[in-house]
Amino acid sequence: MLTLADVLEAVLNVRPARAEQIAISDVVVDSRQARAGSLFIALKGESLDGHDFIRDAFARGAAVVIAEPRVVGLGLGPRVHLFDSTQVGAAGLQPGAKPRVPAIVIADSSLDALHHLATFWRKKFSHCKTIGVTGSVGKSSTKEMIAAVLRQRFRTLKSEGNLNSETGLPLMIFRMNETHERAVLEMAMYARGEIRALCAIARPSIGVVTNIGPSHLERLGTLERIAQAKAELIESLPRDGVAILNGDDARVLAMRAQTRARVMSYGTRPDFDMWADAIESRGLDGIAFTLHHGIEKIPVRVPMLGKHVVHNALAAAAVGIAEEIGWDDIVRGLQDESAQLRLVAIPDENGATILDDTYNASPASSLSALDLLASLRGRKLAVLGDMRELGAMEKPGHQIVGERVAQVADILIAVGARGKWIGDAARDAGMMAEKIFFAAENADAIAIVRELARAGDVILVKGSRGVAMEEIVSAIKRKA
Repeated sequence: MLTLADVLEAVLNVRPARAEQIAISDVVVDSRQARAGSLFIALKGESLDGHDFIRDAFARGAAVVIAEPRVVGLGLGPRVHLFDSTQVGAAGLQPGAKPRVPAIVIADSSLDALHHLATFWRKKFSHCKTIGVTGSVGKSSTKEMIAAVLRQRFRTLKSEGNLNSETGLPLMIFRMNETHERAVLEMAMYARGEIRALCAIARPSIGVVTNIGPSHLERLGTLERIAQAKAELIESLPRDGVAILNGDDARVLAMRAQTRARVMSYGTRPDFDMWADAIESRGLDGIAFTLHHGIEKIPVRVPMLGKHVVHNALAAAAVGIAEEIGWDDIVRGLQDESAQLRLVAIPDENGATILDDTYNASPASSLSALDLLASLRGRKLAVLGDMRELGAMEKPGHQIVGERVAQVADILIAVGARGKWIGDAARDAGMMAEKIFFAAENADAIAIVRELARAGDVILVKGSRGVAMEEIVSAIKRKA
């Protein structure tokens, strides 16, 4: 249980001697999520400033707020008690004083305070080992499969939704409690140093890097800089930790020289520690392959869609071996259908099958989805939208996808401004113009799909999270 005394110790570096154990129910950074007993941390974002929503947080029941010094001039009234470095000294609170709520704890930086408090909380559960997962593509799916394997033996916490950033990961840490034995934490980044900061909070003993690709290229400039940023996870591992690296990606495999931890490689070559061959797509029934580790040779069928799943499964199996989990439990975890985040097959309103891959998009994941589409029977419709944050690879990345569409799809619905590059490239690669439809936005794409789709079709829907193409799936899927 987090208390106000914990907050004062973590943020102001003092432990009030006479502190009442005022319980905090949860930690939020969105005032709309505040409830009775919440701690609301006022963060300044790109478009909104949490300090503007302190009154709303208190109105919803928040007991404590962490804010920066500019909050003092907001006129929040005499009922709110302020704690800052002038009021809380090395000996505790001022003589005779006790913490009171509602309260505002003043910090130089609210984000730093969030990190300090999450670090404080993480240290309470040293028995819980953490596994960090990063990479340009596939980290969420890999995280899910790792958690499914670990659940066979351990009580496991895993990152939820998009709680993987400098704000999100600390919020996941607050969900850790004494029952958890393992935590699988996804680590995203937008700049150098962010993953290192997340590792300082989470203290991972196992690190998994899936691949290096052009996601976030517009922020970091080159693939080499992206690799350097992702390698911060591997560099942060302890000497008795394990670095699990995708050997099929040369930039990832090169990270083995950047860690003091033991290295396990995985991929599709027999010189890796964990490798797969005899890979066979079984369409909507998943992927089958043979998994090799030392003298072990295990046939596996994974009920997830797309050949990229093989690498996810290899990484999860490697974590299982590192954690000394038996093969029966590892295979059982790999076959857990709940680990499927993306590329979900669902029926549409006309009797077609939708391949819902709207979780996110990059050139690599789009090509993988198109490979699956190519392996299935039926007329093939590709509904493809913008891929974001590709930097200098933005136009070439969309064009590569368009060229593959021309080889695979019978009909293309290209959505959005960047989606037009996909359509243009498909046409230039030989796809007939009358088979290519352009939609300015999701609503237009919905109308086109409804007009064209028929029973027996297979419809792939994919785009970056920022363009919300799940709206298309929701509109055309068969209603329960």
